[in-house]
Order: sequence, then structure tokens, then C-alpha cells
Amino acid sequence: MEKSFQIAVLPGDGIGPEVMHAAQAVLETVELRIGRSLQMEWLPAGAQHYLDSGVALPDETLRQCESADAILFGAMGLPHVRGADGTEIIPQLDLRMHFDLYAGVRPIRTFKGLPTPLSNPKAEQIDLVLVRESTEGLFYARGRGDVRGDDEVFDTMRITRKGTERICEFAFKLAEERAQRLSRPGRVTNIDKANVFASMAFFRKVFEEVAGRHAEVSADSGYVDAMALNLVMKPWTYDVLVTENMFGDILSDLIAALVGGMGMAPSGDIGDKHGLFQPAHGTAPDITGQGKANPTAMLLSAAMMLEWLAMRSGDTALSDGAKLIERAVEQVFASQQVRPIEFGGTHGTAAITEAVVAAVRAR
Repeated sequence: MEKSFQIAVLPGDGIGPEVMHAAQAVLETVELRIGRSLQMEWLPAGAQHYLDSGVALPDETLRQCESADAILFGAMGLPHVRGADGTEIIPQLDLRMHFDLYAGVRPIRTFKGLPTPLSNPKAEQIDLVLVRESTEGLFYARGRGDVRGDDEVFDTMRITRKGTERICEFAFKLAEERAQRLSRPGRVTNIDKANVFASMAFFRKVFEEVAGRHAEVSADSGYVDAMALNLVMKPWTYDVLVTENMFGDILSDLIAALVGGMGMAPSGDIGDKHGLFQPAHGTAPDITGQGKANPTAMLLSAAMMLEWLAMRSGDTALSDGAKLIERAVEQVFASQQVRPIEFGGTHGTAAITEAVVAAVRAR
């Protein structure tokens, strides 16, 4: 009897359902190759659901997520749908806090066959991971803003030892894993603003303490403004980056641009007991329903989910499934079989999905 895993699927808004259908098609093909069953339960949540029902994240959806082996997430939020405080309806932040998904993991790499915005030939070597602390930092202020009349507003940044230690430990362990897999020395770079903010100086202090427990991995720090420059000028020199929540939110978009945009950027929000995997892009209401969305980030997020499930369960077949997806994506781009629209090509969601499905079947 084949092993079965329960996947809570939250397709969300805009192009979210479109790329989720792509992921489901690829995962169903992978299931047949690895002899595992992924029971994918589609669940309501998001800005449109809020408009329809007054609830962005139903209790039943949350319960299903709690009992699932993993959560696969499309995209949520619509610019015109906002709460009473003027902020967007984005249940993914509520899920991060509810499940204590403290590690926001954004792997970025180039793919042969696709151009990069950088002219330096070394851009082909870009392969790095940004690890973002996702439960505190400046995002701690969400829902806690101190609004004083119509004159001033205070948002508070919170940095704790517990939060900083665990995200730094996560980053160093990831660097150790990558060093073994890629046969190269591991490196973790902390990104902060320790020259200005006491909270950031504390973050760096804890980072250096954790670094001392991982002598086999090199460690260094940089100020966020200088690092924004370095990540454009020489991103191929970096391995694992670790940073506070807001800095990570901004820089993760910057590094996605280095390899062609958000359509190529998968992500995982990972805690000690739960994992949520989603493309880094938004809902893109301007292209919703047109079949133009690049599903690559969603497909690679599904691969991340399988790899995480393999680690959690010890089931190497799931890791094999992740590699099937990754290699299929590599193949269809390297062969010039498809090229996403944002790269000057003509291939949309369906064409890319069909090509990846065929490549998985053929491997």
C-alpha cells in the first residue's frame, strides 16, 4: 500500500488558482513516478473570500491546515481589498504567526537557457538562499500600530534572543547542508543595520554567538544598504543570507529580479512542526485569467515541499520527486522548449506546465 500525505491547498486570489492547477498537474505526475499519494485538499481563504464572506481565513481552513502534513499556497491579496486600518487582507501573515513559521526561505538560482538582467557572465553562477526571520522584526508591528490622531504613527520593531538564535541556527545548518551537496565551503552572511539600531546590534551579537558554534561555516556581516548594492554587483559570491523580517521582505524581491523576476522565485515558510510553500510572487490581478502567469515559482515551491516532507518523514521517495520536478524545469528551459513571457517568450501557464509534465514522465 502506497504511503499517503495530506496536503492543505490554499490557491487564494488572482493567478494563485492558475499556478496551483499547474502544480497539481505536475505533482500528480510525480506521484505515479515515486509511488506515493498526495491527497490535495483545496481550501477557501484570501481577499476574494473576505469580500464574499467577511472572513479571510475560515476556522475550518485553519483546522485542515493544522492536521495536514504540509501546506501548499498560491497567492493571496488584492490591492482594492483592505481592512479597517487600510492594510491589505493577507492571511498568509496570520498563518505564519499561528504556526510559528519563523524561517522564510527564498532560494534563487539561474537556469540555463534563460537570460539574466546582469551582463556579467558570472551571473550564470548565482545560487544563493535568503533566510528571513518571519515572526518578529518590524512585522511584529502588524496590528499593533500606535496611531496618535492624524499627526504621527509608531510601529515597533521586536528582536528577541530566541527568535534570532533559531533563525541563525537554521541558516547555518542550511549552509552546512548546501556545502555537502554542492561540494564547496559553506558561508552565512548576516544582513543588518547594526551601526544605527540597537535592535540590529543585538541581532548581530546573537548571530556571532551562533556562528561560533559552526566553525566549519564561514560567517560575515554587512549593512543592508551596502548589501543591496553587493547583491546587484556580485550576487554569485554569496551562499546563505540571514536577516530580519522587513529587510528580508525587500531583499528577497531584489534577488528574484537577478534571475528574471518573481515568476522564478519559490519560497518556503518553515517552522519546527509545520511548513508552508508558495511562490514568492503576488496575485498579479493585471494578468489574471489570461493564461500568461509563469508557474515556475509555484512548481519549484512544490518541489521544496516534497524535499521538506522527505526530511520530516525520512521518505527518500519524496526527495526523488522533488528532484524530478527540479530537473524537469531545468530541462525545459535549457532545451529552449519553452520561454516564459517575461523573458520575451510566448509560453504561458499551460505550455510551461505541459512541458514540465512531459519532462517528468520522460525521466
